Amino acid sequence: MKTGPIWSIIAPQPSQGPQDVDIDLGTTSSGTPALMSLEELLATRLLVQGNSGSGKSHLLRRLIEQSAQAVQQVVIDPEGDFANLAQVFGHIVIDAGAQSENGMRLIASRARQMRVSVVVNLEHLDTERQMRHAGAFLNGLFDTDRQYWTPVLVVVDEAQLFAPAVAGEVADDARKTSLEAMTNLMCRGRKRGLAGIIATQRLAKLAKNVAAEASNFLMGRTFLDIDMQRAADLLGIDRRQAEVFRDLERGRFVGLGPALSRRSITIRIGDVQTRSHAGGAQLMPLPERTPEEARGLLFKANTPPPAPYVPEMGMGTEALLATMEHSPPAPVPQAPPAPAPLAVAEDGEAPPLSVAPPPVQVPPLPAPDKGAGIDGVLDQLFSESSALGRSVSSLYDDFLARCRTQRLPGRVLDITHFRRRLVLAQAGVTPAIAALPGWDKAVSTATGLEEQFQGIYLHLAAAAAQSLPCPSDSMITQAFGSHSPRRALAALARMQQMGVIEIYEELSGERVIVLPALQWRTAPGHANDVLAWSG
Repeated sequence: MKTGPIWSIIAPQPSQGPQDVDIDLGTTSSGTPALMSLEELLATRLLVQGNSGSGKSHLLRRLIEQSAQAVQQVVIDPEGDFANLAQVFGHIVIDAGAQSENGMRLIASRARQMRVSVVVNLEHLDTERQMRHAGAFLNGLFDTDRQYWTPVLVVVDEAQLFAPAVAGEVADDARKTSLEAMTNLMCRGRKRGLAGIIATQRLAKLAKNVAAEASNFLMGRTFLDIDMQRAADLLGIDRRQAEVFRDLERGRFVGLGPALSRRSITIRIGDVQTRSHAGGAQLMPLPERTPEEARGLLFKANTPPPAPYVPEMGMGTEALLATMEHSPPAPVPQAPPAPAPLAVAEDGEAPPLSVAPPPVQVPPLPAPDKGAGIDGVLDQLFSESSALGRSVSSLYDDFLARCRTQRLPGRVLDITHFRRRLVLAQAGVTPAIAALPGWDKAVSTATGLEEQFQGIYLHLAAAAAQSLPCPSDSMITQAFGSHSPRRALAALARMQQMGVIEIYEELSGERVIVLPALQWRTAPGHANDVLAWSG
């Protein structure tokens, strides 16, 4: 394949590109090489099916390795099995967990422009985010400008995750985004140079409109009748002969299609240069332990004991809270105080001038009523049940209206400091909690997080600082400032992925949360416990 500037790819080229390349898959049952035409594959697409352990991933790896030097490749990898292709064939591994959806689209577009082979590693994402990120990446490939429509093999492993036949437990918009991207790949991708190679464990779980667009098929071992019947229909085999799929050995597939053979053939897949890090389980002898040692390992505490926390010398708690809650105006120069009048004796005579009056210690000025008034307004506003779930802007407008109603003098809080007070209120931080040792570091750590995580972090820190049980789901939802436990628990899971917290579960089912930055941990607590602790 040509490797020059992009304009040379678009210009007419001699007939010596991918059409001259055959992919060596292995050997047929007669011992002859099983060759797949790359030109036909780019035009007609491929569907691979096989139950877990049938050698499906091994087949994909063989196909990728044999064509790596002939065509650009994109591998959508939900399990991280193909990341080691980078070590031998120079693929760029994209950690999808570190990218946003917009970032995935941009990287996909650049990969097509630069003609770089990539592996999209989705293993660190949950199913819903895998669907969103894979859909964004495929859409980025699909939406590239016409001048970059060069041939690309797009390999999608576990395709039933991204093109499910029925709706699952994921959000509808995530499923629609992923399914639409897979449909575009298989139905409309050919004119854009995209050749889909999709692999699935279950044909019955794969959307029919996606599977129907493939013209080449490699069917491996399967046991369920519904999958065997669909495989037989696709290969043109009589349903009564579908039992052949149960008898296939690992690494053997029945193939059919214009890129492979006009009649169904059995293929034994050849060896590969790279290996998956998730190899099958191997038998090994059991470790030698006494019953006492085994019992101790099974029932020991689940959470490691944290190192003792040593408070750091820094800004005091009260000073740090003051900086979070209030931004005092610039000081106004004051005129020097007038001299105190001289005292007069009872006989009407002034005391001698040579006697200096004792120094008078001026008491500090009392705090203005405005501060107390603002605190009262905030306490009243945050204590109302209707405040939970409202937007910050709506609460702030309500706060300003109440301040005007009470005719509070001077400058009130701006929205930045109002947000900080709201976070403290949602987290349930009281003055007693704020006075605990090490709390200033907890506040400092929370300030470095995104705003949506700050309330949850401070709430967990308050529980850990007092050795209280881990907050329940409902308490975490309230600290998140929402009515939706699903959104709050999703934020908690995201904090765990970021390494901000560590979540453990005891054998009793109780949850323990560790805050690594503080070396604090909560006591065990049930996630559905409705009894809330109080600071």
